[in-house]
Amino acid sequence: MLHQLAAEKQTPVRFYDIGVSAGFPSPADDYKEKKLDLNDLLIRQPEATFFAKASGDSMTGAGIFDGDMLIVDRSITAADGKIVIAVVNGELTVKRFKLVGRTAQLHAENPKYSPITLCEGDNVNVWGVVTNVIHSMD
Repeated sequence: MLHQLAAEKQTPVRFYDIGVSAGFPSPADDYKEKKLDLNDLLIRQPEATFFAKASGDSMTGAGIFDGDMLIVDRSITAADGKIVIAVVNGELTVKRFKLVGRTAQLHAENPKYSPITLCEGDNVNVWGVVTNVIHSMD
């Protein structure tokens, strides 16, 4: 499922500019409260950005799980090691783009799945590069 990015900005939320300790917090830590707009934090090129919902378990090793929201930037060129949204012979997929010698491949981040080797004659269209992943902690 693909979603177009809304043109208008949403209301910024409160942001506490502190490091959140995973150990014992210091009571002496000061903090500043300011507003944070997630659009500013997560989206570099709003006019070239869209959202896609991940489906399946092929990218769990990259921290992408079934149902996660992917933020995809069409203005970034696919390069070796980048995670991309691509259409391969009519099938929409999210995979890691890799150059193996002179061969382009799409790799899953789950050993259950084999790489997809892109061959001459394949109908391939890279829609964009995944820049961020949003998933719930529950």
